[in-house]
Amino acid sequence: MGNAATAATADRSALLKVELAGSVLSVGLNRPAKRNALNDGIILAIQDCFSHLPDGVGAVVIHGIGDHFSSGLDLSELTEQDATDGLRHSQMWHRVFDKVQYCRVPVIAALKGAVIGGGLELACAAHIRVAEPSAYFALPEGQRGIFVGGGGSVRLPRLIGVARMTDMMLTGRVYSATEGASYGFSQYLTEEGNAYPKAMELAAKVASNAPLTNFAVLQALPLIAEANPQTGLLMESLMATVAQSDKEAKLRIRAFLDRKTAKVKPT
Repeated sequence: MGNAATAATADRSALLKVELAGSVLSVGLNRPAKRNALNDGIILAIQDCFSHLPDGVGAVVIHGIGDHFSSGLDLSELTEQDATDGLRHSQMWHRVFDKVQYCRVPVIAALKGAVIGGGLELACAAHIRVAEPSAYFALPEGQRGIFVGGGGSVRLPRLIGVARMTDMMLTGRVYSATEGASYGFSQYLTEEGNAYPKAMELAAKVASNAPLTNFAVLQALPLIAEANPQTGLLMESLMATVAQSDKEAKLRIRAFLDRKTAKVKPT
């Protein structure tokens, strides 16, 4: 039993290429022959990775090995599922992608090639998305007779709106990287081949922020944005009070006042 568990863990770890570069953890989806289609093994590997981030990691970059970020759910895994299996499968994806969204550090997705179906749902769970011109976005579930199951119906409309997602699912519409940057699929559009380097650059930058500020942006800001305005304002005041009372904040403010850090200027 122990040997089987060890083998399963080894097989799972091979599905991700994980590398530490300074304070940034690079996590590569590693099924290039399958266009990084998401099977149970790679989903559970993501869960393991995000459940055990090394100490000192300040940001994560998730990307695809090969020419694609991810072509979505590996449909071969659905052929034998009944309704109960399908429910549990979807909820497993929810738990894993929640670990990405609610990660203790910022997560940046570097996007190229196919970013479709479950791959798009995974990208939506990241906090920042960087795309290069080869990236394209689609939800082919409607043509497959299925429905999104990895949290896409919750996360994607918050980025692009319900009407646009409805159109994608009903018609199979595909958005290019350029359109995607305009409509909210990504926040950055780079030159070809530069999504990953740009994501790593951004990750190094956000990893240098005060940890408590990053925590507030990741955990408090989404709740504040969706709260009753008065509740949101109170949460904002409490979070601001906690952040500015932190020792790290006091050191950074003093450095700015002493002109040891640069003022904000247009880039």
